Amino acid sequence: MTYHNPVLLHESLDLLNLRPEGTYVDVTFGGGGHSRAILERLGPQGRLIAFDQDPDAAANALDDPRFTLVPHNFEHLRRFLKLHRAPLVDGILADLGVSSHQFDVFDRGFSIRGDGPLDMRMNPRLGQSAAEWLNEVDELTLVRTLAVYGEVDRPKRVAQGILAAHATSPITRTQQLLDVIEPLGTRGEKLFAKVFQALRIAVNREMEVLEQLLESGKDVLAPGGRFVVISYHSLEDRRVKLFFREGQLEGEAPRDSFGNRLVPFNLITRKAQVPSVEEIHLNPRARSAKLRAAERRSEL
Repeated sequence: MTYHNPVLLHESLDLLNLRPEGTYVDVTFGGGGHSRAILERLGPQGRLIAFDQDPDAAANALDDPRFTLVPHNFEHLRRFLKLHRAPLVDGILADLGVSSHQFDVFDRGFSIRGDGPLDMRMNPRLGQSAAEWLNEVDELTLVRTLAVYGEVDRPKRVAQGILAAHATSPITRTQQLLDVIEPLGTRGEKLFAKVFQALRIAVNREMEVLEQLLESGKDVLAPGGRFVVISYHSLEDRRVKLFFREGQLEGEAPRDSFGNRLVPFNLITRKAQVPSVEEIHLNPRARSAKLRAAERRSEL
C-alpha cells in the first residue's frame, strides 16, 4: 500500500525555485515523496530538514547525509531549525492535511470508510484522542467546532445528537459516531466527512498550528526564500492567502508615511494552482488541493 502520493509535486518544486546549495524545509514529510524530489534537485552542499510528528513516518526516513528528519510538530519550526544550525532557510514546503496512510489505517480513526478507535491524533502518543475530547466538550464548543471547522449545516442539531448519544453510551469508535450522525442529516457521506474533519481539526489544533507555522516561516525565511503551501479546505486556504497577501493573520498590512504597504512577501501565485484533471484521475484525494506560494522580501 502506498504511504502517500505527493500532490502537485512538480508544481510545488518549481515554485520553491530550488538552488543546489540551498537549505530547505519540508514540514510535512509523510511518505517522503516531496522530500525525495527536493533532494534530487539539490547538490552536495544542499540540505533538507523535514518535520513529521507521526511516529509512522519515521520508517520512511531517507538515507542521505543531506537529510534530517525532526520527529516533531512543525509548530516548533523556529526552535528546531536553530537546534540544527539552520536559523535561516531558502524555502519551506507544507502539504497540509491528512496523509493517505493515516486515512487508510482505520486504527488511526481518521476514515469514514472503516471502523476503528475514535482517535484522530496526528501523533497518537500525545494529547487527547477524539473520543477523550468528546468526553469533555460542552455543547457550545461542539456547535462552534462543527460550524467553523466542518461548515456543518444545522450544527446545533448535530451537536445535540452526538452529545445525547454519548451520554447514553460513550462514543469510542468511528462506526459508533457514523451511526449517531446518520439520522441527523440528509447528505450522507458529506455530513460524515464534515463532522470528522471538524473533530480532527479541533483535536490536533490544526488552525492554531498552521498560524504558528505561517508566523514562524516569515521569520526563518532568508530574503528571496520561497514559502509554498498546499491546503485542502477553505479554512486553511483563506488563512494562507491572507497571510501571504498581508503578512499577518488579521486585517490589512500597515503602511509607511507615504502610503506604501509594508508586507513581508511578494506573491508568486496570484491565484491558487490546482491539480490537473489527469492528476485527479490518478489520485482522487488531490481534487481539493490548492497551491499558493510567496517569496520573502529583502526589506520591509
